[in-house]
Amino acid sequence: MRMSEGVEWAAHVCVLLHWLDEGDLTPVPASRLAESYDLPAAYLGKQLQALARTGITESLPGRRGGIRLARPAAEITLMDVVAAIEGGTAAFACTEIRQRGMNEGSPRSEFARPCGIAHAMRGAELAWRRELAATSIADLSDATPRRVADAARRHFGGA
Repeated sequence: MRMSEGVEWAAHVCVLLHWLDEGDLTPVPASRLAESYDLPAAYLGKQLQALARTGITESLPGRRGGIRLARPAAEITLMDVVAAIEGGTAAFACTEIRQRGMNEGSPRSEFARPCGIAHAMRGAELAWRRELAATSIADLSDATPRRVADAARRHFGGA
């Protein structure tokens, strides 16, 4: 399965917003977030809109406005970010090819249960989703060396 770059960008921005929030440096203008990672502002803006639509981030208007996390980082999972950017559709779609060609005339009762391939693919996807759902933005932050978070805060004008 391949995900868009937007997932990586959105996850990094969420971790960064968490660090900045800890340093009382949020909200942050979207253009500043894009500049900080040397990303195209328009494309990052689409990712930020997707995060906002799903309640991960929020945008505050005004001169001192910008983007911030809408809820605590411990309550935002990597699965939330992936679903916001990629949508919630299944990675594997069984098209029931076993009912075509040589099996076309077989009784429907032979196909009442999903085949082993569909079952294995669904199990793998559920395991993947569970793993992402078990990892929060706070977990990702905690797994990053403190010096990286401190450098990010300094970049945005914090101590």
